[in-house]
Order: sequence, then C-alpha cells, then structure tokens
Amino acid sequence: MIKARNTNSGRRYDVRLRDPAGRVYTRTFTTKREAETFAAREKADRSRGAWVDPRHGTVTVAEWSVRWLAQRPELRVRTRELYQGLLDRHILPELGQVELSKLSPSRVRAWHARLQGSSGPGTSTAAKAYRLLRAMLRTAVADEIVVRNPCQVERAGVEHAPERPVATIAEVTALADAIAPRFRALTLLASWCGLRRGELMGLRRQDVDLMRRTLRVERAVHQLRDGTLVVGPPKTDASRRTVAIPPHIVSDVEAHLERYVGATPDALVFTGEKGGPVRPHVLQKEWVKAKRATGLTQFHLHDLRHAGNTWAAATGASTKELMARMGHANSAAALRYQHATADRDQVIAQALSDLAKPAEVVPIARRASGAAGTRGSK
Repeated sequence: MIKARNTNSGRRYDVRLRDPAGRVYTRTFTTKREAETFAAREKADRSRGAWVDPRHGTVTVAEWSVRWLAQRPELRVRTRELYQGLLDRHILPELGQVELSKLSPSRVRAWHARLQGSSGPGTSTAAKAYRLLRAMLRTAVADEIVVRNPCQVERAGVEHAPERPVATIAEVTALADAIAPRFRALTLLASWCGLRRGELMGLRRQDVDLMRRTLRVERAVHQLRDGTLVVGPPKTDASRRTVAIPPHIVSDVEAHLERYVGATPDALVFTGEKGGPVRPHVLQKEWVKAKRATGLTQFHLHDLRHAGNTWAAATGASTKELMARMGHANSAAALRYQHATADRDQVIAQALSDLAKPAEVVPIARRASGAAGTRGSK
C-alpha cells in the first residue's frame, strides 16, 4: 500500500507492507515512482524466496564489523589483530557509518580506487582490506541482512606481490656463517626445512628428534603491536606438521641444542642472550648484521623459507609433497615455488632421452615398407 502525504520539505510517499511473519514495516520515498519500484521489488523478492527484512540493512558497517569478529572465535590472535588494523585504518574511516543496505557496488568501487591511489596504503593492503570487507558482507548475505554482496570489483582481492629473489645454497651458507652463532641453526632450519619465523620461535626441545632427523611444528610465537609475545597454534591447521631435517645440517642442530638449549623437554630451542624468548627486533638486528657482512643485503629473513622451498621443488617434489613440507593448506601457495630453471630443464631433457634409450627408433620409410609387406602377406 502506497500513501502520499505533504511535509514541510515536499510531498512524500510511504510504502506500507507486511513481512512474512505479519509484521508491518514502512519505507518513505520522495517520488511515487521510487515507492512503486520498491513495493514491486519487495513483492517479487518475497515470491521467489529472496526477500530480506529491510530494517536489518540499517546496521552500519562499523556495527556489523563488531558482530562479525565476535562470531569468529577460531581466528588466530595475529589474524584478529590484522583484521582490526585493516578495519581501523582503511575500512571504517570511510565506510564505517554507512548502512549495509546503502553500501552500493559503486561506493565500494570508489573506496577501493582511493586505497589503490597514490595517497593510499598500496595495492597489497588494498587487496587485504577488500577481501575482509567482502568476507564480512558475504556473511551479511548469508544471514539475510542484505540481498547481495556489493563487493563486485573484479580481481580487487588479488595481491600481486613482487617476486622475491631466490638465494643460492652458497649465499644461505654464507649468511649462516656470518650471523651470531646462537642464530646459525635458526638460519639453516628456516631455509632447509622451510619454517616460518613464528614457527622457529615456538620450537621446543621436545619438538626436535635427532634420532629420526625430524622436527615437529606444533605452535608459533608472534609479537603483537603492543610488544606482547603470544604463543598459539601455527598459521593454519595444515601448518601443524612433521618436517624431515636434511642430514647435512643435523650436526649443526645437535651442536645448537647442546650449547644453547635447556635440558627440559619444554625448553625453547631459540632464545635471547638471557635465556628468554627472542624478540623479533633482536633477531632482525642480527640478520641485518649478517647481510651487511656478506654483502647480501637484498634478502629478507623470510626469503630463507622461500629459497628452501624452491630448492625442494627443484628436486622434483610433487605439489602435495611441497604442501606437506611447507604447511600450506592449498596448492596455489606451493606452486609458487615450482620455478622453472635452466638446470632443472636440462635434467628433464636428459630424463626424456633416457626414456628413449631402450627402444629402437625405426625410420619412417622402414615402418612403411614393413606395413606394406604385411598387407601383401595376407
């Protein structure tokens, strides 16, 4: 039912409808055409089972973000902090007070464009913020708060991180030799076993099995923005894993355990000078010293994992094997390390030739004459 009325600011049209539960709701429009369009759309949505209560859409993005985060107790501490940071810095300042029902694709597109602009945080952060907003609104659609997700910007959530340099074995060895002795084993395990920094910091004596030459990743240590160190599960469920230690670095790991690690099973494998947990800034300081001493200033600490995983791919390891070793939950991440190299291509070419050696290569002319003779004999 549409009812017209006069107000001080002009003529208004009230649309009065009942929801499926029989409750009355009203929306007001400045033109009769808008009112008729809304009423027709509401009835059409209801008939095809796509109707949502328009009153729900009055929830703002800021209000919805609080509810959305509260409903996700499974989020890792570091992930929750990352999401809150993206909200506080890049989403809520511009979109926080917008009602969900009024968040249109054009408004989202304009917001994302500004994030990617010259004064924005950059394409990587823009992609992260967009993915978070899209996930929040996907839940709003599932909860029937809004009809559809306004995040419709094609490939806006895709990050194009620059390709990192791959350190050679000789370069990693040089860095391990140059870094402070208490971090030599950390450098070797980061590269040859592909562990993340937080996973290395969470290792305890009981996680290292020298007899079987394995180490178990059960936890990770992260530093929050306020300086607090938190111990929690690894990055993903797939990150809980057992990794085989290459035999040639076992002696380095054994020497480290004897010199720097307490005798109790729960003793931290990597500690600071006073025996406490290593602070990230302390490790970074020693890493910078090692880079300057070797002249290998182009490498980040995380590049050790990148290098080791690339070496593992070059051995011919399958995607599933790389996923298991690296603790990746999907194949896309593992495939990044399967770089094609000239040396590996030579190995493949030689292997193809080896396949051909047992079989006699019969010239085409001889095969043709043989086939003709066969037909004649019949």
